[in-house]
Amino acid sequence: MFSPVYRITPAITKALMSIEADRQVVSDLPIDVTVLASLRETARLVSTHYSTQIEGNRLTQAQVKEAIAGARFPGKERDELEVRHHYRALEEMERLAAAGEPLAEGQLRRLHGLVMTGQSKPTPYRDGQNVIRNSRTQEIVYMPPEAKAVPGLMSDLVEWINQQLNEGDLPVPVIAALAHYQFATIHPYYDGNGRTARLLANLILHKAGYGLKGIYSLDEYYARNLAGYYAGLTIGPSHNYHLGRAEADTTGFLDFFCVGMADAFSAVRAQAAKAAKRGAQDQSGLLRNLDPRERRLLELFRRNGTATAAEIANHLKLSHRTVVGLCRSWLKTGFLELQNRSRKNRAYRLGQAYLTLIE
Repeated sequence: MFSPVYRITPAITKALMSIEADRQVVSDLPIDVTVLASLRETARLVSTHYSTQIEGNRLTQAQVKEAIAGARFPGKERDELEVRHHYRALEEMERLAAAGEPLAEGQLRRLHGLVMTGQSKPTPYRDGQNVIRNSRTQEIVYMPPEAKAVPGLMSDLVEWINQQLNEGDLPVPVIAALAHYQFATIHPYYDGNGRTARLLANLILHKAGYGLKGIYSLDEYYARNLAGYYAGLTIGPSHNYHLGRAEADTTGFLDFFCVGMADAFSAVRAQAAKAAKRGAQDQSGLLRNLDPRERRLLELFRRNGTATAAEIANHLKLSHRTVVGLCRSWLKTGFLELQNRSRKNRAYRLGQAYLTLIE
């Protein structure tokens, strides 16, 4: 099984204490649901922008928001697809975290599928050797494990994560950091490893109660400190996984990860405190019960009050047939109510229990 080598330094201990203090304060503060929804959406957009930027995406943060809403940028079609795919993967990560199930390889393979294709179909691991080279000198920077070793290494990693989360001996940020490091080190795919590794770390944090209401992003810290990010991942006596990288001391990356997480949590604490000063009622529990599509619909109903199936389909970028089925389901759960029963002009409004989320 995966047996990481690391030390808990004074700097890491300080960061972990800061994370716990901020986490407790934010969980106790009332945050207005409108502010919370806005901050969550901003965090998703920021994560999408910076996680794809690390891999070379050329869209600005403003363009990322427009691309996800459907805008086109001639000459940057690949960049558009990358951000749309990553945004969908973030939504799936949130759904997996909310489901509360043990981590499974299939979940990671679906996340990778979303990252690469926008579809949640599980992707197979690489079937050959890949090499990471310096883009300028073409020198080998890292040679991952052989393809035949990848399935066993991934199985060990997932087993280790679940065991650590169940036992509760290691701090959750440490588990997330080491999982991120090991996934990137195994490099199970030809492409998309970095984005999926960062999603994995977020999934672990959200599953274990460190989601912080979904209003923070670690990806901006990585992107703004890219040299430190890569330095933390590039360790060991050799660029070859089988010649020392597997047993290398991961303390440097652990330090980088925990300090960045502490900074992100501190910023969220400041935002949450501002919301609390306005005396708003905390409705995050009600919002947390909604899936990503339901949360996105709040914006539409906040703006228009009512909506037809066609308007809902356009807002969610789904087919009309799919939305008709969803509306039937939402009527049963009480999320939606009929505003106009006419078959020709049928319209919906939010259910009574959810109106406070848009008032």
